[in-house]
Amino acid sequence: MLAVTRQYDKEEFATRGDALYEQLIRSEFEPERNGDFVAIDIDSGDFEIDRSELAALDRLRERRPQAQPWLRKIGFRFAHKFGSLPAKART
Repeated sequence: MLAVTRQYDKEEFATRGDALYEQLIRSEFEPERNGDFVAIDIDSGDFEIDRSELAALDRLRERRPQAQPWLRKIGFRFAHKFGSLPAKART
């Protein structure tokens, strides 16, 4: 598999990805597909949805080998949460 070079800085990448999510995904797939991953090509607007983030990315890359993919979990702000809950919230 060939490596794809990112064409945009992080801020532009996120701006484009979030805008496409709002335009194409939110009203069409929330809340029925909440928890599924969506991989969106921020250049073409093509996307793939799957329970598995890798499956969604793989299918998008099959159709668009040079895709600039933005990954997000449907119904959530981000694909993944980093960090942990405060000690009080874990109990």
